[in-house]
Amino acid sequence: MSDIPPPLLVTGANGFVGQALCKLAQARGADLHTATRTPHAELPGRNFTTGDMSSSTNWQAALASRKVVVHLAARVHVMQEQAVNPLAEFRNANVATTLHLARAAASAGVSRFIYLSSIKVNGEATLPGHPFRESDTPAPQDAYAVSKWEAEQGLTAIARETGMEVVILRPPLMYGPGVKGNFERLARIASLPLPLASINNRRDLLHVDNMADAILLCARHPAAANQTFLVCDGKAVSTPELIRHLAEQNGQHSRLWPFPPMLLQLAARLIGKQAVMDRLAGSLELDCSKIRQMLGWQSTAHDHASRLPGRISNRP
Repeated sequence: MSDIPPPLLVTGANGFVGQALCKLAQARGADLHTATRTPHAELPGRNFTTGDMSSSTNWQAALASRKVVVHLAARVHVMQEQAVNPLAEFRNANVATTLHLARAAASAGVSRFIYLSSIKVNGEATLPGHPFRESDTPAPQDAYAVSKWEAEQGLTAIARETGMEVVILRPPLMYGPGVKGNFERLARIASLPLPLASINNRRDLLHVDNMADAILLCARHPAAANQTFLVCDGKAVSTPELIRHLAEQNGQHSRLWPFPPMLLQLAARLIGKQAVMDRLAGSLELDCSKIRQMLGWQSTAHDHASRLPGRISNRP
């Protein structure tokens, strides 16, 4: 099996994961096409501008001579949703658009379609000793997760109908240079006085370089065909550990103080921040043994203290 990736089309190539993936793919000699909403001449390979991707996007030129599509573009989970009907918005962006691209890819002769889903398809939290596994019954709990699960089901159906292979990857929270979202928010408050020292949870994370490496392995490994994989670094951390690492990476000291977690949960409920506290206090562990055993994949970012992003860049 060659280490050189097959000819790729990467959607959302200018995003957090897309930039890391394209950089690694270029370093490994890939023939690369990228698809972005607006022009990005700095991306390696040939860039195709699609505008807002939808269920009517013309993919013919971007798919020419491609063997594998890596679909990263998506409407992502948002903390403060503004849409009147969030589920409809997520379904349009993450289901209809994805399945339209997959059908176009199958018609163009693409042999494999890799879809970046989310561990939120499995659920929001795990109990001690019971990490999420690929075999779990999906339990999406918000509109974003529902849309990801519906896209997975649609892709599986297209694979059966067309013979195009589909690979689904479900990562947890990702981190690395340029990260945004929840990880960026946590990094910015890591040196503030926080009543989180008594939290005793375990959460799996995934460095963006590990994500990129796993994608490229799935693009070329025969055993990845029509499989779903959970992907993580393999070293769960507690929220206090993570905050201490983030503060240290910024050259600062964390200032955590103990406070009963049950009272934190009550206070969060009273001020309408229950979802935030659930993520800070709850556990979310993944059993990522399937991708390691089936494909021989090994993560390289085991040491969170040395691989956390440090001073967060504002670049996308």
